[in-house]
Amino acid sequence: MPVAVKDCLDMAGEVTTSGSRALAGAEPAIEDAEVVRRLTAAGCAIAGRANMHELAYGVTGLNSWTGTPINPRYPQLMPGGSSSGSAVAVAAGLVDFAIGTDTGGSIRVPATCCAVVGLKPSFGRVSRKGAHPAVSSLDCVGPFARDVAAIERAMAIIAPDWNPVAASPTEPRVAWFSPDGEAAILAHVRAQAAACFSLVDIDLPLFNQASDAGLTIIGRETWNACGHLTETGLVGRDVHDRLLMSAKITDAQLADAEAVRQSFAAAVDTLLEIFDAIALPAMTHSVPSLLEIASTAAPKPITLACRPFNLSGHPAIALPVGEVDGRPVSLQLVGRRGEDEKLCALARQVPIFSKGEA
Repeated sequence: MPVAVKDCLDMAGEVTTSGSRALAGAEPAIEDAEVVRRLTAAGCAIAGRANMHELAYGVTGLNSWTGTPINPRYPQLMPGGSSSGSAVAVAAGLVDFAIGTDTGGSIRVPATCCAVVGLKPSFGRVSRKGAHPAVSSLDCVGPFARDVAAIERAMAIIAPDWNPVAASPTEPRVAWFSPDGEAAILAHVRAQAAACFSLVDIDLPLFNQASDAGLTIIGRETWNACGHLTETGLVGRDVHDRLLMSAKITDAQLADAEAVRQSFAAAVDTLLEIFDAIALPAMTHSVPSLLEIASTAAPKPITLACRPFNLSGHPAIALPVGEVDGRPVSLQLVGRRGEDEKLCALARQVPIFSKGEA
């Protein structure tokens, strides 16, 4: 099986640049990342390193040094990031599946933009040994594919304790949550979910705070890992400026964010004692065009609906379910921590939209 691997994962003898000119002169990796080792041991062919948003610190997929991967099904739209190349490789049919990483939506956003399936596993389910940055309390290694079955095949390789679930409950209990977003997208995604499941509307009072808290923690951890690279003069302007903003995050802000993490994770756990999954859009606003994202000073809240579940550590899968005004949209299903297999079994019930097919 040909597989693409995001450029923030070590491969022995190669430089892990994480899409950044500032790391082009780094020493080659001594050994493969754990996930790469598992792929090659399973007989997968590493087709190539997948391009990415620089230092995995951005969600558009634009990269001024390596170039921006072209979204195969929507060439006028951004590919999404930070795992842009991984999603593009799958959408273009270059690989059977691809490996990306997701700290605040970096698998689910490009999966939505490119109309493929993307899974952010439970935090810690897939080894991050050999992933960059080395320290993260939010980041997850996970797969992209064109259908859920291929996602499950990938997880069986990269998660050593994977235990496939044959079928989901006959009448699964699914909660529907509507975050802030465009009404047409919320309505379309809800209708697609309602065609598959009996939905119960719920509220998540801490949702927006969790999204903000995720930004705070991502900022502090990325500054700790990559802040020194701003001194090289080789980091792209967007990431450079974002890093300098992150340097201003205070210990008090971090402590507040950690308190929100605990409260929000507990609230999601409580809901999932009643429901088998929570359903919501993966992106609540339309996927921006390349022109829009290049000219907009303050991008729409691209990762608003994804980031809270990095904070809480729950598994989440993005499933393409159609278009609104010619732009792709995805249903996001969130499952219980550690029960990624059951989440995938539930996801099999959702018909996957493929552009060009009725």
